[in-house]
Amino acid sequence: MSRQQLTALIKQKAKELGLHSCGITRAKAVPEEVRHKFEQWIAAGCNGEMSYMARNLEKRMNPALLVEGCKSIIVVAQNYYTEKASPQLSQYAQGSDYHKIVKDKLHQLLEYINTLHPARGRAFCDSAPVLERYLATQAGIGWCGRNRQLIIPGAGTHFFLGELFIDIELEYDTPCTEQHCGNCRACIEACPGKALSEEGIDARRCLSYLTIEYRGELPQETGEIAGTGIYGCDRCQSVCPHNKFACQHNEPLLDANEELLSMGIEDWKNLTEERFDNLFKDSAVQRCGYNILMRNIKYILDK
Repeated sequence: MSRQQLTALIKQKAKELGLHSCGITRAKAVPEEVRHKFEQWIAAGCNGEMSYMARNLEKRMNPALLVEGCKSIIVVAQNYYTEKASPQLSQYAQGSDYHKIVKDKLHQLLEYINTLHPARGRAFCDSAPVLERYLATQAGIGWCGRNRQLIIPGAGTHFFLGELFIDIELEYDTPCTEQHCGNCRACIEACPGKALSEEGIDARRCLSYLTIEYRGELPQETGEIAGTGIYGCDRCQSVCPHNKFACQHNEPLLDANEELLSMGIEDWKNLTEERFDNLFKDSAVQRCGYNILMRNIKYILDK
């Protein structure tokens, strides 16, 4: 089987698995300017308490060091956009844990590849020192917008990214090197914490960071700028013109359950740990845990 045929079959299988996009890039070290910009971001403290972002720098900058023998990186995008969502939670956290969903599909993809050609590989989804959005641009899936999200042409920003690092050569896609945001600054102007700028994002001012990753006392103004959102923030996406093309996802596991959708403000204020565990037993919301969510509720809803 030729490299072209194998690549085409891999992309067809990704589509059959319900993945919106699949692109492939060569495993190689990032350019020096990409590394320098990331190091500057870390040196400025823009990662806040996310110390893991500063670790394993060499592996983050060179995929071949992360997975020995890696030659190709298959990058996939899973749509999670829904019109039926709780206003209290970021859309990505409405259903089951996306890490498991995307990695399971990547494992299925690797099994399929092995029916065509012997291959070893590892699957990642927001779970390793990987420059996911950079790799997605190199795989031709989309470009990184001013909101620091990957924007997929004709589809928008509501996507989880996953990567399959494998030890075989494939056909590589043309990188998406141009940004198509034009003069639009809607995301920068809409960011409630003023975390976005032309230079990038300062996580320390981002509501998603503050309500999920940050473990201290929330800044006093959090309750004023968060509205009723207690986990994450979607405003930089909701104002993005490219999301006018967003379509309902096709993955049932990403649907919110009816109990979650029926939760009102008073229900959230009176949330017990037992109900938290029942609501989020297989959810990304487990990342922050009950105590941090209740901290958010106190600052944001109980005001």
